[in-house]
Amino acid sequence: MKTERLVHMANQIADFFAAYPREEAVAGVADHLKKFWDPRMRTALISHAQSGGAGLRDLVRAAIPKLDSHREGRAGFEVRQPPDPSLPR
Repeated sequence: MKTERLVHMANQIADFFAAYPREEAVAGVADHLKKFWDPRMRTALISHAQSGGAGLRDLVRAAIPKLDSHREGRAGFEVRQPPDPSLPR
């Protein structure tokens, strides 16, 4: 998915939570992204934010640090290692 589309979608989530008190809004954005976004989408959003985050609303920027620990393998997704070719099957 293109970065511009991810930014647009994340900003729409931030717009929804903008009426909430700030801490609640940041938590709401982060929670939505953790629950409903594919880990690859979150990783792309984090990478975009780390490279300057052009176009991201303040609430999205504030939610990004709460996502970092929820990359693939941390949010209920099992990361499987490839089998060791030296072991018998």
